[in-house]
Formats: sequence, C-alpha cells, structure tokens
Amino acid sequence: MKIGFLITARLKSSRLPLKILKDLNGKPVVNQIIDRAKAIQGISTIVLCTSPNPQDKPLIDIAKQNNIAYFLGDENDVLQRLYDAATCYNLDYFLGITADNPLFSIHYSNVIVDIITKQGHDFIKVEGLPLGAATYGMKYDAIKTVCSIKTVVNTEIWGYLINRPELFDIVTLKAEGGERDPDLRLTLDYEEDYRVLSHLYSNIPFETTLDLADAIEYLHHHPEIKAINQHCTQRDLDEGIKKTIDRHYQKHFTEIKNIKENIYKNARRKQN
Repeated sequence: MKIGFLITARLKSSRLPLKILKDLNGKPVVNQIIDRAKAIQGISTIVLCTSPNPQDKPLIDIAKQNNIAYFLGDENDVLQRLYDAATCYNLDYFLGITADNPLFSIHYSNVIVDIITKQGHDFIKVEGLPLGAATYGMKYDAIKTVCSIKTVVNTEIWGYLINRPELFDIVTLKAEGGERDPDLRLTLDYEEDYRVLSHLYSNIPFETTLDLADAIEYLHHHPEIKAINQHCTQRDLDEGIKKTIDRHYQKHFTEIKNIKENIYKNARRKQN
C-alpha cells in the first residue's frame, strides 16, 4: 500500500501576500510544514502540489531543495489537483494539509496512517484540534469518485464534497489530551496569525519540529499572545454553494452511488 502526503500550496494570497514564504525561526513557513511531513511514519512520498503559474515557481525550487516531489496541477480546482497528484504518484491513500498550517499534528497524522494501514476507510478526519492543526486521510478511489461527479470547479474549500456519510465510509477521530483545543487559531491567513505563529516558533525550544502540545500549553500560559488573532474569522463555503451541492447529491444520488461502486469495483479488479 502506497500512502503519500500531499501539501497544497500557491503564492496567490491577497490578504497576506507570499504568506507561506514568511520566516518562521529561520525557515519559510512551507519548509516547516515539509519538516513536519518528514516526521510522519509510513509515508511513501511527500508531494508539494502547486500550479504551473510562473508565480508559483519558487515552490518548485523549495521542493527540490528539500528532496521532495512536486506536482503542477489545476490553479483553482484544488480537489482536482490533489486527485491528479495522487494519480501521478500512484497513491492508494494520502494525507493532506494546506501550506498555511505549519503546526499540524504529527501525532494524529501518525494515527491516521495507522488506521489506513489496518482498517482502510474512505475519509478520516480529526475534530477537536486547534484550527489549522488537523490533517486528513483519503482513499484514492474516494477522491476519484468525487472528481467524477462534482459540478463545483473552484474547490479551495472542498470538505463539503467528501464529508458524505451516506455515500462514503467516514471515520471521525476525537482529539484528546494536550493537543485538544478547538478554540485556538493556529493557521496563517492574516498578519495577526503570523505574529502568533512567529512568536511561538521563536519562544518555544525545539529541535526539528515544534511540538503542537507545547505550543498549546504556551498559549494557555500566555493569553495575551493567544488573543492576538482571536478576532480573525475563517472563511467557509458559501451557503448557496452548499445548497447547490446538497441538491446535486440528492437529485443524482443513485447515479452517483453507481459511479462510486464501479470505481471501487474496477480498483479491486486491478488489485486482484
């Protein structure tokens, strides 16, 4: 079984320009993410999934410098880019994160890999972690199914398309212990987010990767740092688009289910 780790990354951000190239303790944000990905056990390949747009070329250079793979895919259809990258690197499953989350949980990423190895499932997600700390696991056949039936083209926010328990085998892990704190914001969209992350990376000792639990504990003891970005809001999928997706799944459910069953059947046939 081949399990990859896919990092989606572009340099088009308008709210915080070139945010994933900003420095965190001597390294660009995206490099810190790559270091964390390298700490996950059982990963066959790490792929930086970007686009052929010339503005994204620095990301190709970073992938080469860090000895990881890269893939140039659709600029706007993130889900299609992930599917094409998984196809290109012949993955059976993959874990994923966007490049603006430099404190994702290595621990729960390892848990996801373990579940994939022992149990499979179509989609594995984690609830209860700080915003920006959760990776996910997805079966290749599941993303192939979604890309075969979706009508939405701009899929920067795509979770609503796959989080369909009526169609897919979904496992939801509940975060606990020192990494659980759903009220914290540890993603990078605004200047205030960068101030928080930069402070954590500069003030908490670590060797290769900053421990998420240590960052959470630090913020609990320094509420003034935690407060810096608490007013920042996270974008969600437009309610109108959600309703359109719901109607599509409901109206064409039998057809969609048949498409999924054929994709899974053909995959099993190839394995045998």
